[in-house]
Amino acid sequence: MPPLAALADPPTRYVDGALMDYFLIETVNTLRESSAHAVARSKKIEKEMLDAGLVPQPQETDIYNEEDALRSRLEAIGMHVGANFAERLCRDRSLFTETLDVVKFICKDLWAACWDKQVDNLRTNHRGVYVLQDNAFKTISRLSSWQGRPEAIKRAKMYVAMPAGLIKGALQRLGYNAVVTPEITSLPQCTFQVKLPKGS
Repeated sequence: MPPLAALADPPTRYVDGALMDYFLIETVNTLRESSAHAVARSKKIEKEMLDAGLVPQPQETDIYNEEDALRSRLEAIGMHVGANFAERLCRDRSLFTETLDVVKFICKDLWAACWDKQVDNLRTNHRGVYVLQDNAFKTISRLSSWQGRPEAIKRAKMYVAMPAGLIKGALQRLGYNAVVTPEITSLPQCTFQVKLPKGS
């Protein structure tokens, strides 16, 4: 029987980094199909309710589509993973006292644990807005499209939804409700704009 200390702190297990890239690719593809079915099902139910007169006719057209459904699902998965990951990385640390220390933790420790490097550039306006820039973001570094660069950038925007959720979830677990917006202007560079509420 193993000692109690070994059960409390199990040995670290490692996973090949390429596995995470393939996992994200398959996650996006699987959730894309699932989101398409979910949106089609909800539109069918809404139409049946409209035809039966159970709900009033909507004033404006529904702009919610499969891409939005996919993006929100990927972000939700990323938030869950990020929250648990931040908790695990912070278990032997003292509490953060400054907002900048939390953002530095995201840029150094969380980034290194997830993407094997630190953020290339961190900027702030000292009013709660932080810009995290990665010049070779690993998640989108291998993306391309036979339709050209604009299509590759469009596809890459979907693949950064989960990392944005990961950052948001980590910040949420640390007590900061943030809005995280990923921006891609050229591959493989990615910028995450983190907006923290005033007074945090």
